[in-house]
Amino acid sequence: MTAGQGGAPAPARMPVLYLSHGAPPLADDALWTRQLAEWSAGLPRPRAVLMVSAHWESAPVTLSATRTVPLVYDFGGFPERYYRVTYAAPGAPALAARVRGLLGGAGLPVHDAPERGLDHGAYVPLVEMYPEADVPVLQLSMPTLDPARLMALGRALAPLRDEGYLIVGSGFFTHNLRGLTWGAGADEAPAWSREFDAWGREALDGQDLDALLDFTRKAPAGRIAHPRTEHFAPLFVTLGAGEDDLSAQRTVIDGFWNGLAKRSVQLG
Repeated sequence: MTAGQGGAPAPARMPVLYLSHGAPPLADDALWTRQLAEWSAGLPRPRAVLMVSAHWESAPVTLSATRTVPLVYDFGGFPERYYRVTYAAPGAPALAARVRGLLGGAGLPVHDAPERGLDHGAYVPLVEMYPEADVPVLQLSMPTLDPARLMALGRALAPLRDEGYLIVGSGFFTHNLRGLTWGAGADEAPAWSREFDAWGREALDGQDLDALLDFTRKAPAGRIAHPRTEHFAPLFVTLGAGEDDLSAQRTVIDGFWNGLAKRSVQLG
């Protein structure tokens, strides 16, 4: 770690993540919760986390509250206890100001949603990764599902990595809720989920951005694995922000959860 202004240590360059965030019952999965906790324990401690969740689409780019506000329980049909989860992470006004500056410099307007809390795509994994809720968190909306435009958004945000901020794209590597198979073991995942997951792993390991950007046509079962693409879309923000570290891309979590691929990757 090098010295910054005034002799203070400069923040470590942060990696950038794409994770499969699960549903509220993730909290009951001992393996997955341990995997997320171990992952965060091996990362440099971030100044704040910038979350890009599959569950917030709003154009233009919009920023969540920069103070602690109630969570968004954007799901239905689960037991009452899942609606009582709290995660009172501090807001991140300094990060919000920096995001506005970076995106404004890239010609991207930014709006604010000062009352919007974190949705489950943000807080469900963060509860496991930073359970003390002591790391400031800011959520950023996806203004589009177009992969190329999301990669450009990630590129504009990339300088945050050198300032100690952790950028996290939060989705699900395969996401077809009609194909969800509750209680299925890893070897019982449907063929479409296993085939798409294997293709995605190979494309990432091979740094094949052209294939990834055109995944609905290039991947086997692309439109079955993602009837709507919002859960794969955060990956492209991650790839844009981590483009310089594509050669260092690695899978941290793999396997399946009720038939869906939970592949989660780190760049840098």
